[in-house]
Amino acid sequence: MIAELKRIVLAEDNANDVELTLTALRENHVANEIVVVRDGAEALDYLYKRNGYADRSGGNPALVLLDLKMPKVDGIEVLRQVKSDPALKQIPVVVLTSSREEQDLVRTYDLGVNAYVVKPVDFHEFIDAVKLLGGFWAVVNETPSAGPPRP
Repeated sequence: MIAELKRIVLAEDNANDVELTLTALRENHVANEIVVVRDGAEALDYLYKRNGYADRSGGNPALVLLDLKMPKVDGIEVLRQVKSDPALKQIPVVVLTSSREEQDLVRTYDLGVNAYVVKPVDFHEFIDAVKLLGGFWAVVNETPSAGPPRP
């Protein structure tokens, strides 16, 4: 039996960055379904299976690619909620952002981010960075099965 591929959640409000990321993941032959959410509130709705995502199937995603500067709820708050929730904290979260601010880097690592990647300005560099991310986090990286460990 072949295991079902877990989804990747892309939390990004910039339409150009969404297209570039999707293109890079396809070029790297990442077969996982990509769910695009356009703000932090929608990302949390997806993860907590509420509002428009109340009926979604499947468990936790394989990966969350998270922009920091999003409307409604910013990426820092999304990360804080994910990493403080026993049912979600094992989901790998990779910040994919244009922010080079040291305080953002330190804060996200303090909250438990798995990786922090600054979006390259150059188109080809951006594509290459996302290919590496997708290939590692969606294909190579092993994650525990859904849910917290049982005592």
